Amino acid sequence: MNTHLSPLLSNPRARLAILGCAVTMYLAILVAGSIPGARADIGHYASGPVLHSTAYAILTALWFFGSRGTPAARACKAVLVIAAMGAGDEFVQSFFPYRGADVRDWAVDCASAVVTALLLCLALPKMFVIQEH
Repeated sequence: MNTHLSPLLSNPRARLAILGCAVTMYLAILVAGSIPGARADIGHYASGPVLHSTAYAILTALWFFGSRGTPAARACKAVLVIAAMGAGDEFVQSFFPYRGADVRDWAVDCASAVVTALLLCLALPKMFVIQEH
């Protein structure tokens, strides 16, 4: 696995593409969350905490793999960016009368980011013994 991922993750274009995927996913979350009734429809399949933790865990992994540096540096960057994204999501929701900002959703986003980044940081240390460009 390391022989396939290390060259990919040391490639600046690949990292940029991964970060682009994260930004695109985040924008899709903002748009989908702004559609009247969409959240209620999705709520039949998964609760808010499940949706938030899953979405922001994926965003954390994307940001972790798209960043440069040591595993710890990547984890810190990912958690900080995801905390800002979660806050931005809640801020946008505050403008819609059928939605509302909830600090508990933001806390779930942040907790999901911390757990995901920590797991990646601990599980993949040898992968990042690569030459950065």
